[in-house]
Amino acid sequence: MASKKKGPRQSIGLQCSVCNAFGYVSEYNKNNETLKKQVSGEGSFPLSKYCSVCRKHTSHKMMKRLK
Repeated sequence: MASKKKGPRQSIGLQCSVCNAFGYVSEYNKNNETLKKQVSGEGSFPLSKYCSVCRKHTSHKMMKRLK
């Protein structure tokens, strides 16, 4: 069994803001996100991704942290 990852990178699920379907699993660096919010006031989320349920590009937001 693989050991748990150490460090600031966290796995997250991306949820479509239109139909609420989970379509993507991604990772982000927690330290970089806090720096972006401090400097510019905005983070990297929501992302524009393709939703296979809606069949078009929609904004996807970070919903849950995966273990």
